[in-house]
Amino acid sequence: MTAPANTREYNGLTIPTPGKFEIDPAHTRVGFVARHMMVSKVRGGFSKATGTVVIAEDPLQSHVDVTIDAASIDTGVADRDGHLRSPDFLHVEQWPALTFKSTRVISLSGNEFKLVGDLTIRDVTREVELDVEFEGHAKSPWGQEVIGFSATTEIDREEFGITWNQALETGGVLVGKKVKIEIGAEAIRQA
Repeated sequence: MTAPANTREYNGLTIPTPGKFEIDPAHTRVGFVARHMMVSKVRGGFSKATGTVVIAEDPLQSHVDVTIDAASIDTGVADRDGHLRSPDFLHVEQWPALTFKSTRVISLSGNEFKLVGDLTIRDVTREVELDVEFEGHAKSPWGQEVIGFSATTEIDREEFGITWNQALETGGVLVGKKVKIEIGAEAIRQA
């Protein structure tokens, strides 16, 4: 792929000119990792995420708005997925979406930056800080201008009202409180 013409330099990094990019669900994954029985990690993700990335004239004023379909959770085990959709966890019938709306960009270093925003799960909103890496900017063979990025953060699920658990006979609990979120995304220029 060749780099599109509408790029600019910012602190030694080639970035797109200002505009609105729509998240490409076919090339985006919102994943998570949680401890299970204090001895292993369970990985899963959400297969349906939509949203926009707006690159501002001043890149530090750029913002992101994402909506995740809570029912699209998938850990590869149907029974577990059903439990995660239930009132014990995400309660998808009452709260069908998880959302993230950025509020500011802080501490830019090369292609890495911190993105602060409001994450809402089960109608509870908490400020989170994501470590983001700008992966690049290119033109697809179909003429679309595409940007890519990855991001990670860790949340305490209990702060969002997801408190279900079971004590283990050997000590500890069935499901860890901390959940690591891992995002890999592409977005296509709209304007």
